[in-house]
Amino acid sequence: MARGLLRLLLSGGALTALLTAALPAHADPAFEDPPPDKIVIKVATVNGSGCPQGTTAVAVSEDNTAFTVTYSDYLAQVGGNSDPTAFRKNCQLSLVVHVPGGFTYAIASADYRGFAALQPGANAIQRASYYFQGSPNTQYRNHPFSGPLNDNWQATDETDWAQLVWAPCGVQRNFNINTELRVNLGSSSPSKVSFMTMDSTDGDISTVYHLAWKECPKK
Repeated sequence: MARGLLRLLLSGGALTALLTAALPAHADPAFEDPPPDKIVIKVATVNGSGCPQGTTAVAVSEDNTAFTVTYSDYLAQVGGNSDPTAFRKNCQLSLVVHVPGGFTYAIASADYRGFAALQPGANAIQRASYYFQGSPNTQYRNHPFSGPLNDNWQATDETDWAQLVWAPCGVQRNFNINTELRVNLGSSSPSKVSFMTMDSTDGDISTVYHLAWKECPKK
């Protein structure tokens, strides 16, 4: 995982250009440019079968428009000699986000990528939910997949600007992300293995979360 994170940090310039191009355009004057100061994101807690201890890291893009979470052990599978509990893997991340004074943020979109090998008749789902500590507002997104499939996959969660859930101004609240991969046999042969993973070319799972910014109301 350390090598994967190092490669991520070393390629920060290319990543920043990619993320800037990927952010959706908007004309709402309430949305400002990212603050000039750096944000700091730290992992408070990590729990789940898809992210054993020591397999998760977070890096922030140079222009503060996104952060990337990398994993090195996140795979769900079913069939064959698979463990009966391996059909579902999840990871609950609780992030401490230090935001420059006078600004607040929201998660505008999230990009997930991976590889799936699903037998004919098998199916899978990638799911994510997002919420701030103490907030009743939770956003859920589901992306289904069906076999036969033996290819890379990509899923993007997007939120309309008017429906973004903003971090409360002047209060430190952890941001929680719960992701899940689930693979089901369906009508496929129980002797055949189907699996799904969020997997990049260097073997690490990489998920990019794009940030939207605005200034907090003046007191």
